[in-house]
Amino acid sequence: MSITSLKDTQFSILELASVRDDKSIQFTLQHALQLAQHAEQLGYRRFWLAEHHNMDGIASSATAVMIGYIAANTQSLRLGSGGIMLPNHAPLVVAEQFGTLATLYPDRIELGLGRAPGTDQMTMRALRRGHKETEEQFPQDVAEILRYFDTPKPDQSIIATPGHSTHVPVWLLGSSLFSAQLAAKLGLPYSFASHFAPRMLGQAIQLYRDNFQPSKYLDQPYVSMGVPTVVAETDEEANYLATSAYQRILGLMRGQSLRLKAPVDSMDLLWGPAEKLSVENFFGMAQIGSVERVKAGLEELVDQYAVDEFIFTCDIYDTQKRLDNFSYLMDIKNA
Repeated sequence: MSITSLKDTQFSILELASVRDDKSIQFTLQHALQLAQHAEQLGYRRFWLAEHHNMDGIASSATAVMIGYIAANTQSLRLGSGGIMLPNHAPLVVAEQFGTLATLYPDRIELGLGRAPGTDQMTMRALRRGHKETEEQFPQDVAEILRYFDTPKPDQSIIATPGHSTHVPVWLLGSSLFSAQLAAKLGLPYSFASHFAPRMLGQAIQLYRDNFQPSKYLDQPYVSMGVPTVVAETDEEANYLATSAYQRILGLMRGQSLRLKAPVDSMDLLWGPAEKLSVENFFGMAQIGSVERVKAGLEELVDQYAVDEFIFTCDIYDTQKRLDNFSYLMDIKNA
């Protein structure tokens, strides 16, 4: 079934646990819970946390631990990873962690898997994974995790405890065509990382839908796309608030701190023409502006891609205005 309106599109949140340059990591983690509770009250479908390592501006590195913290302090919100980066982990450990979460919080936990390490090579080695455990191992690792969540076979020698028979929903995440093809083959839901790599979105979605094979996990294709957002009272305010996100990605490109900086009146003195173009490409799917402007932008995305779900990111410096951003988005959906 093709999605044709915002009312039919699920709204979810991807939390990067962004650390402000004037706040502690403890504040960041507590704000992530505050946002999750806010999302639950507003009626968001799911709330995912992203795994990154050795990045001073992202505090969700212990993703499963964070999910447990938020699950213990919410009631019904679906919680998961967007995603767990499989090159960094043994599949059995992932299955045990998420199997434990699913046992403690039934029907609320899901596992999004990515095939990139989400960090640099030196940090990847520090995570204690061998050199051969790379993206090439991803299909086998996914299949192994699916087996661990399933009902054990009589001759199965390794059983995830907790984990077995929990049937934790597994998603594949990606920013290229590889995971789209694998998700289609396995009959799994697919989430495209267009919040930072929008270039191949249309091609990946089409590949996934054209090749989707129904499975015991899913009857028909299900696609979510990442969308960066900055929604405010006016276009001018939103453009001002968005400069915090621009500075953050500029820092990423320069190998500098990723801690979230206060907004500025103009970016002109902070970036060169090539850097400006790179940041704009990064935010190619971003919806920035007033409620009216963002509503029109999201309707265009629905018309163009007919995705089942938007999963929103937001890097606004002011924490109340960040909460307001997600309130505005749900107002748009419910209008």
